Amino acid sequence: MNENITKASTHLSLNEGLIFEKSSPGKKAYKLPPLDVPEIDEKALLGDLARADLANMPEVSEIEIVRHFTRLSTWNYAVDYGMYPLGSCTMKYNARINEVVARLDGLAGAHPYQPEKLSQGALRIMKALADQLVEITGMDSITLQPAAGAHGEMTGILLVRSYLESQGNPRKKILIPDSAHGTNPATAAICGYQVENLKSNAQGMVDVPSLVAQMNEDVAALMLTNPNTLGVFEQEIHKIAEILHAKGGQLYMDGANMNALVGKTRPGDFGVDVMHLNLHKTFSTPHGGGGPGSGPVAIKKHLEPFLPKPVVVENADGTLRLDYDRPKSIGRVRMYFGNFGMHVRALAYIMANGPDGLRLTTEDAVLNANYIRKKLAGIYELPYATPSMHEVVFSDRIQARKGVKTGDIAKRLIDYGFHPYTTSFPLIVPGALMIEPTESESKEELDLFIEAMKAVAEEAENTPDVIAGAPHRTRVSRMDETAAARKPVLRWKPKAK
Repeated sequence: MNENITKASTHLSLNEGLIFEKSSPGKKAYKLPPLDVPEIDEKALLGDLARADLANMPEVSEIEIVRHFTRLSTWNYAVDYGMYPLGSCTMKYNARINEVVARLDGLAGAHPYQPEKLSQGALRIMKALADQLVEITGMDSITLQPAAGAHGEMTGILLVRSYLESQGNPRKKILIPDSAHGTNPATAAICGYQVENLKSNAQGMVDVPSLVAQMNEDVAALMLTNPNTLGVFEQEIHKIAEILHAKGGQLYMDGANMNALVGKTRPGDFGVDVMHLNLHKTFSTPHGGGGPGSGPVAIKKHLEPFLPKPVVVENADGTLRLDYDRPKSIGRVRMYFGNFGMHVRALAYIMANGPDGLRLTTEDAVLNANYIRKKLAGIYELPYATPSMHEVVFSDRIQARKGVKTGDIAKRLIDYGFHPYTTSFPLIVPGALMIEPTESESKEELDLFIEAMKAVAEEAENTPDVIAGAPHRTRVSRMDETAAARKPVLRWKPKAK
């Protein structure tokens, strides 16, 4: 096994046996005094509801229980544990000050049915966050209701549809680049539109001549990620906006990669009409696990009448209220007012950093990605020469000559203690390795990751068989992922004694 594993595996979780394997008859984690009342016959009391399978519970001591579950908790890989290099996901560290603020009694315990006069603090947080996000994006207004990025996409396209319907024609199609997130075509279809693919050019950007040829009065919008999923900034974004607007179309921006733009440039200034933000990606709120997320949607003024209701407005006396009187609104997209705890965390993050700190965060994210790009260029193929922004995409073309693919490299990386990068995406790069370090990681951490990637590349060249069965240092090695998806084992059954 490669000696570099010892140096690079500072985050490796060791194996842990099943708690049933620790079980011995008669062990207990508690001791109770003898009963001074008659024992209950569960079967007589509960009938068919009585559980016979409790007899199969493990018998272990208290310290075995505590240590077992503490060790298992380290298997739940998270950004608090080590680097999370997933490209396109922006898995940054969640600052603890955000959590402290979100847990203040008056905020954590606030009830959505409180009267407005008792909710002025919560409303002020929502208003302040909305104002800050509008300034950061260069847009005119925003809704905080959507519960996540994909939900924000849907809300944004519904706003586009409502606006175009008010103009007399909702149109039929939405253009989506071939490097788009998979949620983009799904969103377009859910909102009643046909999806038309738009190809990329040799630089990994939107092919403008193709856009000119495809843009017509049937096209409602272009859903564009900028920087796109290759980590490349769309350098002709002004021209793209002009082409769409000339024929009445709208420019929707998927804000998943906004971590590369904050404090440097604003989507509203380069022609975007509507965009969503991922607070859990760009503004340091908890990420993934099914929620809670938050996907605010920022818009230009012509879309403002259609925003979900209610919206927070300021009265003449400076107090705040919720405005429900919005006849053109698309209606609610989320019960109550969105995931309020995420709003608190995002505002805390923005205010803790301030304008200079947010700008530096962006610069550090871009610097980290390009540091990895420079150190690994030539070891892994770079399919595009265009400079990277906050993430870098390599391909497995060099390693594939020895039969080692991107999935194999990712599995082997687990042996070095790192969570795998994003594999096989974007789809326009065969064998893609998509890496986004975010601004959270120090040079020391990046160097560990780079050394691990170099070591795996060396193994792919000289001892590819080592990689074929990886990971080797986990309890469960390479699984049949197809069988796991189609025939999952959801309940453990003890062996017959």
